[in-house]
Amino acid sequence: MTSPKILFLTERFAPDIGGVAKSSGRIAQALARIGASVDVLAWTKSLPPGELASESVSGVTVHRLGLFGGLDFSLQHSLNVLEWLHEQRSFDGVWGHYVFPAGFMATMFAEMTGLPSTVSLRGNDIDRLMFPPGDFARLQWTLQRASVLTAVSADLAKKVEVILGRSANTQVIGNAVDLETFTLRSPDQNLRRQLGIAEDEAVLGFCGELRQKKGLPHLLRALRTVRAVRPACLLVIGDVRMRERAVLSEFAAECPEDAARLVITGQLHEPSEVARHLALCDLLLLPSLWDGLPNALLEGMAAGVPILASDAGGIPEVIEHGRTGFLVPRSQLHRLGEATLEVLGLPSPQRAEMIVAARRTVETRYSNSVEEAMLSEVLRRWLG
Repeated sequence: MTSPKILFLTERFAPDIGGVAKSSGRIAQALARIGASVDVLAWTKSLPPGELASESVSGVTVHRLGLFGGLDFSLQHSLNVLEWLHEQRSFDGVWGHYVFPAGFMATMFAEMTGLPSTVSLRGNDIDRLMFPPGDFARLQWTLQRASVLTAVSADLAKKVEVILGRSANTQVIGNAVDLETFTLRSPDQNLRRQLGIAEDEAVLGFCGELRQKKGLPHLLRALRTVRAVRPACLLVIGDVRMRERAVLSEFAAECPEDAARLVITGQLHEPSEVARHLALCDLLLLPSLWDGLPNALLEGMAAGVPILASDAGGIPEVIEHGRTGFLVPRSQLHRLGEATLEVLGLPSPQRAEMIVAARRTVETRYSNSVEEAMLSEVLRRWLG
């Protein structure tokens, strides 16, 4: 297979916050490692409307395009930029990361230029367009017209079949973890002291951008439940979405002592720093209401942190309840605190066995090499 030139569209790209930004950066760089020439177009609010800024990032050329006030005008202008980039580079195909807007724009531009397209389904992108006020017609058109569909979980692949009413031959490619960065390590006691975590406190962790869909209210309730029995803090490795901070203010007003034990690091740009903070956690809580396949889940398992998660999306495809972690049904997330106390009380031998089994699962199924092999298969399907 000759070295293909790929135009990669994404709404967010590292160092932007969130799972879409993290996975888009990882996949674009993985495509480059397996021999593709990759140009990324990512939208941003940090540039003036319509301005294009380009840079080289880890073997990938990244073009950031300033958004206009309205999405409709931004997408129309994006076509102008895509046409110009194609004139410069003569791409062999277009890759859209997340169904809308990137997947839709990738499919539309590919149709206009006679190129093959891939749409990568990541998480709640399907659900957001399936239900009002989402645009079901746009979702269906994108899924029908894309040359190749990939999904981060089998759960998402099944939803595609429901929407299309037929098999779509969707290739499931889970997220991947850098196993050298996220590995078993001893907790950094200096970091623990810097964060103000007491020696006797159990550290309940959450990793990522905390918001409603990630179970924010359930995490706060669980912290209260646990602290009623034993000292504990909730370490948020990441940040809280701006529009959700009113929830934290209400929690602080109602439960000031519990709110005082909420430790928020802010966005950590270096994966090594995320791993260093994960090592402090006695338990990682991921009570998502809906999800794809969270990066934090795999990173925590690789780093040797026991997991207590909901059964949303692709999470049950990774966690074998009682062996590699624990699951709480989404309908029972009000009991997250009780489940947390049970897991914290596990005997040390059972905890050690779970850590080993979880790490082995990630090594076998979610390494960078596994992801690269699957991406190579997509390119073979794509380009024949």
